[in-house]
Amino acid sequence: MVVTVPLLAGVGWYLSLSLVAFVVFAADKHAARSGRRRVPEARLHLLELLGGFPGALLAITCLRHKSSKPSFLVVSILCVLVNLAIASAVFLVACGMRS
Repeated sequence: MVVTVPLLAGVGWYLSLSLVAFVVFAADKHAARSGRRRVPEARLHLLELLGGFPGALLAITCLRHKSSKPSFLVVSILCVLVNLAIASAVFLVACGMRS
């Protein structure tokens, strides 16, 4: 398999947004403990949906942030599923173009 520029760009996108998501989740956790203004949940989910779900899931599990809120976790899982569906579709289209 040949590594292509779009594949590298996609991996870079997910890695970058995962880092951003992890940092934003950590900042929100710190704000929660400090009694400061919080990051809106919609913004956290947007980061997940745009591709930062690996970093968000890492923050949820490692930092135990938002891990006890079922409604948040359900939306987070839906964001993961949407990302996987899009990535699968892109992969299938890309494979079809090569044949």
